[in-house]
Amino acid sequence: MWCVDPDTDLDLVRRLRAGDWGAFDEVHRRFHPRLFSFLARLARSRDVAEDLLEETWLRLVTQARNLRPDTELGAWLFTVARNLHVSYCRSRVLETGLADDVLGLWPSGARRPSPFEETAASETERRLESALASLPAAYREVLLLVGLEGLQPTEAAAICGVTPATLRQRLHRARTLLSQRLERTNGPSVMSVSEVLP
Repeated sequence: MWCVDPDTDLDLVRRLRAGDWGAFDEVHRRFHPRLFSFLARLARSRDVAEDLLEETWLRLVTQARNLRPDTELGAWLFTVARNLHVSYCRSRVLETGLADDVLGLWPSGARRPSPFEETAASETERRLESALASLPAAYREVLLLVGLEGLQPTEAAAICGVTPATLRQRLHRARTLLSQRLERTNGPSVMSVSEVLP
């Protein structure tokens, strides 16, 4: 409910269709605060709300002559504002590279990691390398052979000259030590050692 006299609304629409700038000023005065409040709560950003509101008024200026004579101005303005917000949200999704996850409508190739993901991966690698370097050689080699090279424990055991049972014990101890060192350097690891080095 727009709390507007229908005759006044119809008169304003008639005047807008005729290009009367006084009518535009009156509509602006009546609806500007309400539209801004709506958009600010919807977008949760004053800057975004101001931009969308400006575009809403621009749409009224450009479409005024095309309004139907029975247009309800409040409903029309709030519909335009809401649609602009929806378009804004869609464009933000596309800009942040999440469109294929959310929409799945357009082929966009492989998703590149975000700067945060690249930094986090670099930090994890640095911590892992440091913790790995601090391990005794017997444990380090087991982790490198099984975790990084992807060898089976029996293959790694042959390379290290130990029995498969001994290698499995070393692997278990190596993972435990690596996990402890990672936790000491910078708190708990984002992922478990077994995920990094199976």
